[in-house]
Amino acid sequence: MASVVVFLVALPLCIGVAAASGVPVALGIITGIVGGLVVGFLPGSSLQVSGPAAGLAVLCLEFTTEHGVGLLGPVVMVSGILQMILGTLKMGRIFQSISLSVVQGMLAGIGVPLILSQTYALVDSKQHGTAPKNIMGLPDLVKDVLGDPQKGAALLLGAMAVVICFLWYKVPKPIGKVPAPLVAVMLGCVVAAMPGFEVKKVAFGNMLDAVNIPGFGDISGLADPKVLMMVVTFTIIASAESLFSAAAVDRMHTGPRTHYNKELFAQGVGNTVSGALGAMPLTAVIVRSAANVNAGARTKISRILHGVWLLGFGLLLPGLLGLIPVSVLAGVLLHAGWKLFNPPSFVKMWKKDRGEGLVMFVTTGAIVATDLLDGVLGGLAVAVVLTALRMSHMTIRTVKDGDTATLELKGNATFLRLPKLIDALEPLAGSARVVVDGRGISHLDMACQAQLEEWVDQRRKAGGGEVELLLPGSDAAPEGAGEKVPVGATAATASAPGHSEGLAADDPGHLRGSGAAPQHPQPSQPSQPETYRPYAPQPQPQPDFSFQHAMGQGYAHGPVAHGTQHTRHHHPYPHGPYSGTGPSGRGFGHGPQSQVHLPHPAHQMHQPNQHHQGHQSHQGHQGGHPGQQPPQGSQGQQGPEEYGYAYGGPYGEPGYPSQPEPSDGYAPSPQGYGPSGETTPGYWGPEDDWAVRAYGEGTRR
Repeated sequence: MASVVVFLVALPLCIGVAAASGVPVALGIITGIVGGLVVGFLPGSSLQVSGPAAGLAVLCLEFTTEHGVGLLGPVVMVSGILQMILGTLKMGRIFQSISLSVVQGMLAGIGVPLILSQTYALVDSKQHGTAPKNIMGLPDLVKDVLGDPQKGAALLLGAMAVVICFLWYKVPKPIGKVPAPLVAVMLGCVVAAMPGFEVKKVAFGNMLDAVNIPGFGDISGLADPKVLMMVVTFTIIASAESLFSAAAVDRMHTGPRTHYNKELFAQGVGNTVSGALGAMPLTAVIVRSAANVNAGARTKISRILHGVWLLGFGLLLPGLLGLIPVSVLAGVLLHAGWKLFNPPSFVKMWKKDRGEGLVMFVTTGAIVATDLLDGVLGGLAVAVVLTALRMSHMTIRTVKDGDTATLELKGNATFLRLPKLIDALEPLAGSARVVVDGRGISHLDMACQAQLEEWVDQRRKAGGGEVELLLPGSDAAPEGAGEKVPVGATAATASAPGHSEGLAADDPGHLRGSGAAPQHPQPSQPSQPETYRPYAPQPQPQPDFSFQHAMGQGYAHGPVAHGTQHTRHHHPYPHGPYSGTGPSGRGFGHGPQSQVHLPHPAHQMHQPNQHHQGHQSHQGHQGGHPGQQPPQGSQGQQGPEEYGYAYGGPYGEPGYPSQPEPSDGYAPSPQGYGPSGETTPGYWGPEDDWAVRAYGEGTRR
């Protein structure tokens, strides 16, 4: 039953589209047969029905008017080959990424020229070609209708068809289930058969005679650049309309979804076959597809059978087609054009999003004023510009607090916002201190970054006052430090020379983190990557020790000048002299027997077994490190055999309280760390109570 419904819908459309395209009506039937028997068998969309589409009628008419019907077949065939290539390359999904406003504008742009062209056919008059020419010819058309009774009769039949198509949906079932175009055609044939109605009717000959297989002369016409451009246009529009229709059909049912690449390939096969027969381009048609779904179709059988019915009708009952008035078919297509135009969609789009509404208006207007391909490309260009403007939205706010002016930047800073950014920077020249806070920027392109850096550099060269530039990624508050931040640096990285954080950034064996000095209220935890500024009132630049060799194993150290932590197996960057002997004369080794590992609260942590190349010396190493000898006077001690050496520095015992022996009454921490990283009760580590008593709670790890 569904196949019969689709056939009754497709028959008048095939005839009407062919007549509107300026080709023999039989070619429209042939195209519909190919859509059913060829495309219907192929995978892709099970319920979508293909055939000649009203959306391509205007293109076909323009092409056949300029180049003739004979060249239409080769163009359609090459377009089909391109569609198959696109489907093989899995390009079907690309058409889904087109802006909805462009799609609706394209459909409306197809509908308006179709309405204009069928307005002439509605009164049995010849149209003028393009949409602008048809618009200019409307006053003369009105005069012709008023002065010619035959044109008035044709107008009456056409108007009847238009009214039926628009109002038939209100007719109750089961009569209302008959397709409106079929009802309009049947009533039009009855009225046209009455005496006194002399109107133009469809000319339909033998369908087999209409087949025109392209020859070499026809194919050679593809060398014309205009013809090649039409090939591209047919390929894009037919593919887009088919895949947009597939998306709409998928929303109508709960069955299998469309495989877009397979559907695109199937459409290409159909157009290749149709072009080889000299017929018209085909696409998936939403009107037929909706009728198929609403009739209860569940498989592809219905669309295949509709092709069989078209073939049988064209071969067995061709004479019936000669009874159909042209004005009735024009009325059916005028209704189809109005559905494509869909004026309420413009109002809805404008209320929902004025930018998208503008794109829709521009696309439709460009298609009507020029042609389909140029109009679509123009709409896409406007959509891209609109998207770029929205993506580059940036909020600029200036806040003044005394002699400090803060410029807050938020959003996306792109080259499109350069004029706005420059206008905001210029009034800041008179401020004594300027903070450019760009931490709220989501995206900063090279153009805006270069402008900010150039402005900061010019202000500094001109002596315009203090300036602080905070780029995305900075965590520092602009009011806190009061220090100038170099261009391109964040407040976190623009520290004073010799600062422990700056060293950590350059030291591959250095874990960021500050230790348990008394000045640190909250030391970092083991393996914690965050950095806290150590207490360094007057940091000094460090000398270059690049001539030193990296050592293969870790060793312990004595006190250093700055306050960062040193833990087992970690080697700190040197900030002062080493001291390698601990309380009771034992060395500061890293072996299991080195109970007196003194965790100085002033060292930063280092990666295990790595020696930074910047150490001033390697005093006190005996064994285990080839090429490094302790200086004269050093009292290094031999450590456990598994380590090969232990460090004993030449400077004696540091000026820190000694670590007590276990017999002194202090129990070892139950959470101490062993030399291999395991939790070992009794191992003296950073959590020992003696360190807490000596330096306070800030030393507990």
